[in-house]
Amino acid sequence: MTADAPRHAQSDGDDAARLDDAQKSLRAQLLATEHWSLLASRSTTQSEVLTRIAIFLTLVSAGLVTLGVLGNATGFRGWFGVAALGILALLVLLGAITQLRVFNSATEDLAYVLAMNRLRGAYLDLDPGLEPYFLMGTSDDEAGIGTTYYPFAVRDRSQVFASSAMVMLVVNTALIGLFVGAIVSALGGSLGWSIATGVAVALVEFALWMLKGYRSYRQVVGTHVPLRRAAD
Repeated sequence: MTADAPRHAQSDGDDAARLDDAQKSLRAQLLATEHWSLLASRSTTQSEVLTRIAIFLTLVSAGLVTLGVLGNATGFRGWFGVAALGILALLVLLGAITQLRVFNSATEDLAYVLAMNRLRGAYLDLDPGLEPYFLMGTSDDEAGIGTTYYPFAVRDRSQVFASSAMVMLVVNTALIGLFVGAIVSALGGSLGWSIATGVAVALVEFALWMLKGYRSYRQVVGTHVPLRRAAD
């Protein structure tokens, strides 16, 4: 299937060359309509995810403030431990839900990028002279993905580590580590064991989420069959 993709792209170009001006105009309008639809869907998804992240971070801040107030009110004794575990458990649950949505939206965004790259390739089939004016990728392969996400250089790991998903992941894994450490302490574990266990669980959780994100990316790239490939 992959080997046939360049020939498929070439046949699309040949098909466009056989169209008259009216047919090219109609095709351009249909492609532009689809392009705007994809842009609107991508914008809506990103806006929704950023709102979810903002809500979660607000809840984390409120939860930690609540723990501080309860601690001062109870002297960190009595029912404070139960309340602290309950608040942390709720934040961990909300964090897992939000984290899952963030990673799913990243996969959706990748699909939108591939779809819009494919449409730009269709524009070039209609008018190859447009190529110098496209800054983003015009091929729906992995090279085209990199060009669209980071058109001015080769995309590196800094794009991933500076993303909103990474901010969310750091906060979420820190909460999980804090929650596990609190459980160990509540069960009678020493301070050292509580900290060590919490840190270990947080690191494992971080690695598992990173692996999930990478596998999701590779699954999309491996499943998708490009119609146009970037030049070497």
